[in-house]
Amino acid sequence: MPPPSAAPVVILVEPQLAENIGMTARAMANFGLSELRLVAPKNGWPKKGVREAASGATHVLDGAAIYATVPEAIADLHRVLATTARERGQMKRVFAPDEAMADVGARAGQRVGILFGRERVGLTNEEVSLADAIITFPVSPDFPSLNLAQAVLLVGYEWRRTAGLARLPFTGEMLSPPATREALLSLFASLEEALDDAGFYPPEKRDVIARNMRDMLHRMAMTEQDVRTFRGALRTLRRKRGDPAAS
Repeated sequence: MPPPSAAPVVILVEPQLAENIGMTARAMANFGLSELRLVAPKNGWPKKGVREAASGATHVLDGAAIYATVPEAIADLHRVLATTARERGQMKRVFAPDEAMADVGARAGQRVGILFGRERVGLTNEEVSLADAIITFPVSPDFPSLNLAQAVLLVGYEWRRTAGLARLPFTGEMLSPPATREALLSLFASLEEALDDAGFYPPEKRDVIARNMRDMLHRMAMTEQDVRTFRGALRTLRRKRGDPAAS
């Protein structure tokens, strides 16, 4: 697993909209990225509304560093990747996000930065030429344009997967053990008795329907809690009908 210090630096080149910068910070925080660099943000910095758009990821904004040019923003880095949606005619290796982050994760001890371009026009060819390789996204050719924060989100997700940190916050595992055969048989008996009392079964089809219902309940792979809940529901229904055996 790559060390936390290997997490890539996110570099936004001349970002214009406060919403995009704030949502970028939020996307970074979602996946454990924290170092944000802004190159000549349009209309100055900080921007009105940027903290609101970050939805709590203000620590990323508070730590953001401002640079006048791309060369200054990447000067201390060992490797630079440039994101682009279109082919640039430059002889550079091209990665999908997952491949790019696997490459980053293999560079222990190296500082890596990822360039993201302007909202409307992306990076210039000159800026792309400063990068070691290109990241592009396998989007539909009918609509290849990605929002700036969305592009950061995709890269951040792949980084977290590569770093071995992409663990689900909850699993959905059963919190109750499987029901025992004794509990299931007791439930079947209670259910069938209640249905008999309610006149549910046509006499000539009683056994067939009862077997089908047992099969249905078996397919549910019921837990002990499922059986308790089901039996509680049956008792309540019988109590409502005035059945003294349900008390």
